[in-house]
Amino acid sequence: MNKETMISRERVKKAVKHQPTDRMPIDLGMHFSTGISVFAYWNLRKHLGLSTDHVEMIDCIQMLAKVDKDIIDRFHVDTILLNPSWNKTYRWNPRGEYEFYVPETFQPERKEDGGYVVNFHNQSMYMPTGGYFFDGDWPDFYDLAEDDKIALFAKEAEKIYKTTDKYTMLMGFASYFYDIEFACDMLLEPEKCKELNEKKLAEQIAYFDKVNKAMGKYINCIEVNGDLGTQNALMCTPDSYEEICYPYLKRFCEHVHNTSDIDVFLHSCGAISDAIPMIVDAGVDILNPVQISANGMDPNMLKETYGQKICFWGGGCNTQTILGKCTPDEIKSHVKDMIDIFKPNGGYVFNQVHNIMGNVPPENVVAMFDTAYENSFYEA
Repeated sequence: MNKETMISRERVKKAVKHQPTDRMPIDLGMHFSTGISVFAYWNLRKHLGLSTDHVEMIDCIQMLAKVDKDIIDRFHVDTILLNPSWNKTYRWNPRGEYEFYVPETFQPERKEDGGYVVNFHNQSMYMPTGGYFFDGDWPDFYDLAEDDKIALFAKEAEKIYKTTDKYTMLMGFASYFYDIEFACDMLLEPEKCKELNEKKLAEQIAYFDKVNKAMGKYINCIEVNGDLGTQNALMCTPDSYEEICYPYLKRFCEHVHNTSDIDVFLHSCGAISDAIPMIVDAGVDILNPVQISANGMDPNMLKETYGQKICFWGGGCNTQTILGKCTPDEIKSHVKDMIDIFKPNGGYVFNQVHNIMGNVPPENVVAMFDTAYENSFYEA
């Protein structure tokens, strides 16, 4: 009979380093691309017979839930979100029976078309009627100065470290590629882009040093974020990425690894296979979300080519065409197939490809995570 012999934090750290573990680690909600919509989370809790009285919306743009301990325990999750609960909250009822705790700084206004608009410090975002997330700007509803926010997160990191055995991370660092407009600038004004990234690198190193001093002994990972890919290809040419982005990412990773024991987690959606060799060489430890539905992102190829060079975090269930559209039995079969590819020889943390959307049936969520745990153990 399978038996766990490691605590969660040790299990994830070893998996990232491609060292033997008792089982494949499982993540739900440690990052804002590995989480679950508050709507799907509310439905999941109701389906499992758990209280829906205190569902907290911790990401107000994508409308993600803060995953509670009972769900973490139920699905054998090895990770936990670092972001602290909001200081002051109220219950918001967007529609139907759904009620979520949201920060006081988040004040949606109902429009004539039934949608909601949120305006905050000259930033605006909109959700249409019946929607599951907002689109537009990305306000920070903590509304704190940098040092105050670091102090708040450091206090939470210490609490997590001392009261749980979970692996956690701090989000919010740059990956030195920004958006499609930057991709155009890389071709038209490459020197200007290099100057921007040189300045950004200095800022990011200074910020990391603050973070490391405040909470480095309590966190396990930091995230660098920048979607490089569309569904079909990189947003930029591989040559321009190598010239303008890769050197700065590499210098940043070197600084992190030379001054701490913290892992570097790179989040990039899309068809990014042409950039993976440079991402690996830059010193990135973890790649997420492993968008297996994108062009050139075949799971077998990824594992065979890079499986011993980087930790894949995600790719465990196709969220575009399977998780919300197939039967539980079909999901179980698909998830097992993905685990059979990614799990061997370690270097893998299970998660679906990006967030669980609001309309995903709870039965499908249960099927995915139960199958992951049932197939997670390595033979002694």
